[in-house]
Amino acid sequence: MNLDSKIPSGPITTKWDRHLIESKLVSANNKRKYEIIVVGAGLAGSSAAATFGELGYRVKSFVFHDSPRRAHSIAAQGGINAAKNYQNDGDSVYRLFYDTVKGGDFRSREANVYRLAQVSGNIIDQCVAQGVPFGREYGGLLANRSFGGAQVSRTFYARGQTGQQLLLGAYSALSRQIALGSVEMHTHSEMLDLVVIDGHAKGIVVRNLESGELSLHSADAVVLATGGYGNVFNLSTYARGSNATAAWRAYKKGACFANPCYTQIHPTCIPVSGDYQSKLTLMSESLRNDGRIWVPKKVGDTRAPGDIPEDERDYYLERMYPAFGNLAPRDISSRAAKRVCDEGRGVGETGLGVYLDFADAINRLGEGTIRERYGNLFDIYKEITDEDAYTVPMRIFPAVHYTMGGLWVDYNLMSNLPGLFVLGEANFSDHGANRLGASALMQGLADGYFVIPYTIANYLAEIRSPHPGTDHEAFREAEESVSARTRRLLDNKGSRSTDSFHKELGVIMWQYCGMARNKEGLEKALQLIPELREEFWNEVNVPGSGQEFNQSLERAGRIADFLELAELMCRDALAREESCGGHFREEHQTEDGEALRNDEGFSFVSAWRHLGDEKEPDLVREDLVYEEIKMATRSYK
Repeated sequence: MNLDSKIPSGPITTKWDRHLIESKLVSANNKRKYEIIVVGAGLAGSSAAATFGELGYRVKSFVFHDSPRRAHSIAAQGGINAAKNYQNDGDSVYRLFYDTVKGGDFRSREANVYRLAQVSGNIIDQCVAQGVPFGREYGGLLANRSFGGAQVSRTFYARGQTGQQLLLGAYSALSRQIALGSVEMHTHSEMLDLVVIDGHAKGIVVRNLESGELSLHSADAVVLATGGYGNVFNLSTYARGSNATAAWRAYKKGACFANPCYTQIHPTCIPVSGDYQSKLTLMSESLRNDGRIWVPKKVGDTRAPGDIPEDERDYYLERMYPAFGNLAPRDISSRAAKRVCDEGRGVGETGLGVYLDFADAINRLGEGTIRERYGNLFDIYKEITDEDAYTVPMRIFPAVHYTMGGLWVDYNLMSNLPGLFVLGEANFSDHGANRLGASALMQGLADGYFVIPYTIANYLAEIRSPHPGTDHEAFREAEESVSARTRRLLDNKGSRSTDSFHKELGVIMWQYCGMARNKEGLEKALQLIPELREEFWNEVNVPGSGQEFNQSLERAGRIADFLELAELMCRDALAREESCGGHFREEHQTEDGEALRNDEGFSFVSAWRHLGDEKEPDLVREDLVYEEIKMATRSYK
């Protein structure tokens, strides 16, 4: 099997513009003949559905929440990147492009990243026109802050709730199309299977989470914008409902899953406080603009932070990475935190924490300025820890936050399965092995507003006949498959809850496929996960029925998929004999503990193809060709 990325020819600066000129079009009067299904209603899904509706297509939008406003995009705090250069500090489209490729440790597709940087400025204009209340300078101009992995200020923000404000903007555009009748909204609706006819994606099977009723929906194309799979670790900053089921169903129907081992560990999260926790809470990367990260120099120092003199503190990021300091990229900052904690210099009751200290910033700028910039984040920290970060340092520790891997897509954002398009975090294309902060919102809105509305026409224009109806045999087969799986879960009267399996899987994944990995640990995980999966299908107990609101059944289906995805992640991590970005193999590191890439052996995308439940997946490679940027060892020192 060969993967054709369909990257346009020519200089990288003109690829996208040339592609737009050469792309096929669907005339305005013909658009209403085509029906598009959009699964997911976060930033990528809402913006795509709204734009499709505005263009004249007939759209069905599906979200398992009671409203698109609950999509996990709402949780993004710190900001969104764009190459506007409003600060006149040397930013440009090219610099954003380079920073993103370098931040991803040279494991992303060059052409896709340049396009992302190229359209980033349009996103800000679009959102301002929608009324998104970005932060502004005293004179009224849009303000910027800095994020990790960049030496310029290019991040636009709305205090510490940027994702919420951007999602409200996209939701308002979507609501307008719903009111006009161009978008048909389906809430409380979870996609449980993809319908493939003659090798093309032509519909989905959906379960209504309130009634349990299954419904079938056909279309000319299916767009997945269903987010990432970080909840495979159980404890993460993801909303508890975030899952991989839609993407995994597509994988089982033939869509390749690319780079599943690329997971992001965010350095600034509130540390785990007990075994009872169900999720972790992010403290925005924007806090690293003014907060300084440190630990005691002395091993086992349990004094209160205020009792530790300045000369006995180790501001380790400033020491190790002086050019970027506390704004080193997430993967590097996370590993540095783990390193000092492993040395016995961690803080807090568990020793798994470092300090994020705002004392210098408050002395320099005043408490009022810090409240204005980060007030709601300090309030969240106070509510969770009962500590006042204005007077004592925050305690932070790395946690799972994002997944760079996802379904494989070409330059048009179409998977290897014709008719299936994948947007935002659900695809793999833009961030390589590590995502820079404030780039997730940028990708979601770029894909939804400014890429897929153009590129989907290349596929639709080739369709010569109406899409099959839901009476086609393939829909009935998919429906029966979903029903059988549901019956199996409900009929299995085991002795363990679904959540107990999720927690056990999370421990395995964090221990063996988390911040650091090695051959022995990954092989151990590949032994434990199938055993746990077998026990799940023998011992899980799912109360209730399938014809009602049943959250245990919802979770059981999602955890069953995590138990399969986890094995693929470990298999991918074991096969990739190098360290790059968030994938850190302990056998492959420099003398000073940094990631050691193997460009000769692993400069490719690992796209895994499902061959059957009883067979090992097939690894298909897409070679990464860098025409514009020269690969180099990342340095933030």
